[in-house]
Amino acid sequence: MNRICLLLLFLFSCNSPESKISEEKAIDPQIGEDQFAGFWLAQCVANWTGLITEMDKIGDVGEIKTGPFYTRDNWGGEDEPNIWSGDTVSKISPVIDFVLVPEDSVWGADDDTDIEYIYQELLLEHDTAFLSGEQIAAGWLKHIWPEEENYLWVSNQRAYDLMGEGVLPPMTSAVDRNEHWEMIDAQLTTEIFGLYAPGNPELALRMAELPIRTSANHEAAEIARFNVVMYALAAGQERGVLAGPQVLGMAKRARSVLKPGDYPSEMYDFVLSQYESGAPWEQCRDEVYRRYQVDQADGYDITSQNIYCNGCFAAGINFAASLISLFYGEGDLKETIKIGTLCGWDSDNPTATWGGMIGFVMGRDAVEAAFGQPLSNKFWIHRTRRGFGDGYDDFTTMAKKGMKVRESVGERR
Repeated sequence: MNRICLLLLFLFSCNSPESKISEEKAIDPQIGEDQFAGFWLAQCVANWTGLITEMDKIGDVGEIKTGPFYTRDNWGGEDEPNIWSGDTVSKISPVIDFVLVPEDSVWGADDDTDIEYIYQELLLEHDTAFLSGEQIAAGWLKHIWPEEENYLWVSNQRAYDLMGEGVLPPMTSAVDRNEHWEMIDAQLTTEIFGLYAPGNPELALRMAELPIRTSANHEAAEIARFNVVMYALAAGQERGVLAGPQVLGMAKRARSVLKPGDYPSEMYDFVLSQYESGAPWEQCRDEVYRRYQVDQADGYDITSQNIYCNGCFAAGINFAASLISLFYGEGDLKETIKIGTLCGWDSDNPTATWGGMIGFVMGRDAVEAAFGQPLSNKFWIHRTRRGFGDGYDDFTTMAKKGMKVRESVGERR
């Protein structure tokens, strides 16, 4: 197996006295901090592993043809070029395998981790659990480079541009201002709010609502809320192994934020029915492709919009793909990452989401044990963002900060 060393690396509230972050008091820090560190570590493993295959396989509808989707047999095999790289395979690895950064190196930030990093810093900077539109906009403008390469795309980029013009969330996702409101961004930048309200999805949703509406609207916002609820429910589980029945139980509860008749709820039901039928995950993925990108079922009409790469970065198709890895991974960290990496489309996003969630339940030590080696504790936020000291952080410090936010939220329950 190839091991890669990266040298790089609904209801929202304004601030109120009762939303102040406390200065001290720990909630079982030995366990809690290890879990937050497990979240960051597993999210990085999953994110960078998924990046190897990002946009390699998006199907053959539209102007770009990528050939047959990957299957489980491709794990450990050669990577294929993505839709932007011509004949060049991934610079991360020529082989599809786990990306494991050793202790003497550093994890690089990416768009699946850096906005969550910003939000955690803003919560502490402003001594609040409920960020305002002004605080979010000021934080984005301070910590995100104004020009490419700034690691923003579609809806996040448009929201950022609007902030520069003085527009504040939630208007930065208004359909008459942000034409990309149904793209993927918020579903990979706001899950962390669920970790601050363990077992309390309603509170987590209140905390996350304005960050979600910074770049997502309608169905895309529903999908982001689903992820926040999943994280809140996972954070309420006992530390250890997240079993398949637990994952299904959590998902069935999280489905309540998906509106009946909207395509996210229909996608959820379809993927779940495929899983419960015993169909292999590859068959489920192929059926998802046919149903939603070829036949445009359940009101998912991205293909008819003639968007670049058939909307390969749209919230809907990535949600469906994420559900495949969630259900079929059955709570196993490595299997969930494998399926997400091989599933197709924007493959680093589902892997990062569910990798981080499962990693939180496991804790950092168990994540390392799962991969059989010590892994880097260092994080380079300035790979993608700016304005954070020398740009280097570590999961231990980031975990302590996460606990500080969580403790404050716990005191107000």
